[in-house]
Amino acid sequence: MRYLIRMEYDGSCFIGWQKQKRGRSIQSVVESALAAFTRCYQPVVAAGRTDAKVHALSQYAHFDYEGKMGMPQILLAFRLWLPDDIKILQIWEIDEQFSARYQAYERSYRYIMSKDITPFNRNYSGYIPYLKLRSEPMREAAVFLLGHHDFSSYGRANPEVPNHFCEIKEISITETDDSYIFDVRADRFLHNMVRRIVGTLCNISHFELPANTTAEVLADRCPRQNIVTTAPAEGLYLVDVKYPAELIYGRETYKYEELLKRKP
Repeated sequence: MRYLIRMEYDGSCFIGWQKQKRGRSIQSVVESALAAFTRCYQPVVAAGRTDAKVHALSQYAHFDYEGKMGMPQILLAFRLWLPDDIKILQIWEIDEQFSARYQAYERSYRYIMSKDITPFNRNYSGYIPYLKLRSEPMREAAVFLLGHHDFSSYGRANPEVPNHFCEIKEISITETDDSYIFDVRADRFLHNMVRRIVGTLCNISHFELPANTTAEVLADRCPRQNIVTTAPAEGLYLVDVKYPAELIYGRETYKYEELLKRKP
């Protein structure tokens, strides 16, 4: 059987999703928990590989399991074996050909850029000192990023990813008393793409550059750009992942909070 899980995690103490030879990764911790209660190692494949210190409000991943435990028992077992900085929110039984990574057609990220750093927001928002930020110039510049483009200039160079075309479907910037919130929705993202977009928009505001600077950077198709800054990882959140409705909706599913409401 193949199962899909939806989870949230605080990325502060992780080296990112992907397991590596050294360091604490989300993937390795989830796989270790799964092995602990199933007595069998199975790889866990995520919708996307978040970087070190990046958080997730709704990350998806799949794994295979052929034992006798039902979905409610699997969900509760994860809560028993996982640390407090990872929580499995929901589980589905899905088709054995399903891929959490390759069948996702849309991803949404949120970036929180704080106006000031404090002991309480330093792990959960970005902050770049001395920048003069204003919402309107950043909104005007963001418009040029909408649509289907080659985003080579906004992604970190990676020879393993030959296709640099992405379609940004929505990008919005909201100002609050304490921060600037960037919401970006696209079919796919390159490595560091959201953080480099945020850093670029912040630089455009600070240096009072023309709004079409984002378009000029796009046209260069080169990741080495003087105006592009990679915003700190702490402010980035994976907010949601979308899959074709016929692959998930209508299938049996359990949510952790619903299990807690059940009478013993």
